[in-house]
Amino acid sequence: MADSTVTPAKAKPARKPRAPKAAAPVESTPAAATPDPKAKFAKAIEEAKAGATALSTQVQDTAGAYREKVVGQGEALIEDAKAAAAQAKEKAAALAKEGKVRAVDGIATVSKLVAENAPVIDEKLGAKYGDYARSAARSLDETAAKLEAKDLGELGEDARAFVRKSPALAVGIAAAFGFLVSRLFRGSAKTDD
Repeated sequence: MADSTVTPAKAKPARKPRAPKAAAPVESTPAAATPDPKAKFAKAIEEAKAGATALSTQVQDTAGAYREKVVGQGEALIEDAKAAAAQAKEKAAALAKEGKVRAVDGIATVSKLVAENAPVIDEKLGAKYGDYARSAARSLDETAAKLEAKDLGELGEDARAFVRKSPALAVGIAAAFGFLVSRLFRGSAKTDD
């Protein structure tokens, strides 16, 4: 037979003893494992208050910046309006002075025309009507002189007093003047075409 030698089976290596597992630390109360809900809520409230305070500060800063910008723009607009009003006042005063000069010249021209035509009126209508024409010419000259002597403030006061004294006559004069001016402009518009 053959040689029967038995080879011994390989031996399994010996195991090392396991180290005992470390036990998880056990808390004595379950409340300590999870934070207190009141504490969580208080912390959330504090964070919300801090956020609201920061937001309030930011809104106030932004509103303050806008307020300053609007106030600055408003002041600039007020200054521009004051400058425009002053300029308009100066221009109105200049136009009023020019109108006064033209009115004085117009009255003087009419007075001269009436005085020059008084002899013709004497011949055609009689001496009585010629004297009326001369009297009207003198009256127009005096009116022109008075008008030239007064400043614009006095003329304004005189006009107010006249309107208070006889408002119906003032309205009639204003209507007639308006009609005359409209006819003048209508006539000048036809001439310009």
